Amino acid sequence: MTNSVDFSGRPFHFIGIGGIGMSALAYVLAKRQFPVSGSDLRPNHITHKLESIGAHIFGRQEANNLEFFRPQLLNSQEQLTADTKSKLPQVICSTAINTNNLEYKAALELGCPVLHRSDVLAALIADYYSIAVAGTHGKTTTSSMIGYMLLEAGLDPTILVGGEVNAWEGNARLGQSQYLVAEADESDGSLVKHAPEIGIITNIELDHPDHYDTLEEVINTFQTFAKGCKTLIGSIDCATVRDRLQPTISYSLYSDTNADYTVTNIDYRADGTTALVWEKGKALGVLKLRLLSRHNLSNALAAVAVGRVLGLEFGAIAKGIATFEGARRRFELRGEVDGITFIDDYAHHPSEIRVTLAAARLQARPGQRVVAIFQPHRYSRTLTFLKEFAESFTHADLVVLTDIYSAGEPNLGQITGEQLAAEIAKQHSHVVYQPTLPSVQEYLLKTLRPGDLALFLGAGNLNQVIPEVITALCEPAKATS
Repeated sequence: MTNSVDFSGRPFHFIGIGGIGMSALAYVLAKRQFPVSGSDLRPNHITHKLESIGAHIFGRQEANNLEFFRPQLLNSQEQLTADTKSKLPQVICSTAINTNNLEYKAALELGCPVLHRSDVLAALIADYYSIAVAGTHGKTTTSSMIGYMLLEAGLDPTILVGGEVNAWEGNARLGQSQYLVAEADESDGSLVKHAPEIGIITNIELDHPDHYDTLEEVINTFQTFAKGCKTLIGSIDCATVRDRLQPTISYSLYSDTNADYTVTNIDYRADGTTALVWEKGKALGVLKLRLLSRHNLSNALAAVAVGRVLGLEFGAIAKGIATFEGARRRFELRGEVDGITFIDDYAHHPSEIRVTLAAARLQARPGQRVVAIFQPHRYSRTLTFLKEFAESFTHADLVVLTDIYSAGEPNLGQITGEQLAAEIAKQHSHVVYQPTLPSVQEYLLKTLRPGDLALFLGAGNLNQVIPEVITALCEPAKATS
């Protein structure tokens, strides 16, 4: 794939435009008045939103989608010339699009420049004063919080994140200032393409064994990214960040680490967190946030560091962070019915599950059960972290597992959801395996009781069960018919 992005007015065509990362790019480009089109197998609210701002959406990924551009290039059936080829759309793909995709093959045959999603993001990062948030965990929350903080401070940023945020009604917004806040993903190695003014690394772990064989390979990717950042902000609570990257500006939840930004007087509560923030040994003031638990306080410290680099007063920083509600699918309250609280969270790595369940336990009232409903994501991840997954559910009173969401991976027959359930059961006394989403729904309707906190975990489609269960609980007659 070529990596030269043309911002002169040449069209952009996205194969798989409805994906969370692809759609954010498409939104910003469309709002910048570039011609944007794309295809997706499953139209959704994101593709409908893109249509509403002028993007042309195809409901199938077919070779003849690209014929849409031919009448704009030719007045007859003549062959494309060098001049007309220069007007062909730039075709954007993600790692999820394989080389056998018919639309992808047609783009190559037509002579379209084909770019990876990360090439477009890298070009946008280079086009702005950019703040790029990387790390194995916490990217979406941290980048969304920084974007919101800058928005509230009047800096009018452009924002591209991997989750939807109510404040800008989606996963992207186009600002009119020089600032851009972006989530930078390491999953496929493309993180190395980005060279922002400010880079943030929240932590480093092996999370994508489908792409990386070892943690050392992951570290190498982050080291290359770090070298491209003019200023690197990192959490030294992660030993790998501390020892292998040596950030320009450091932050930590522990005051004895000599980090540039630390906290004391921490109070973790069911309705949020407060802490006194210190900058190089000087107290800045009290930080309040609605988000729960220590990992979100760490994310907030990263935002404080960014704000201070940009010259914001602590009062403006704290005001923005205090009203940030979080991104969707990050401990998102989906409803309360019959005294049962439904929470949706994207956690799919053992470390994420552990901290998310700790937050749920913090919020749970005395005697309230925490029911963890988990859909494993990818066979490779489940197999690689089998032991770690088995030890991640200690804060749950009941664990309900369903089968593995493949995310497009082939099933090699090495691991199943039932095997994972058996491993967790060695560490936990209440584990139930329900192989399908309908069986999960049926089991929850029989098992959930008033006072439960039902926490749905995973990056797949498990959360589709939530509205079904809520609806059934609201209509008992239908639930038992």
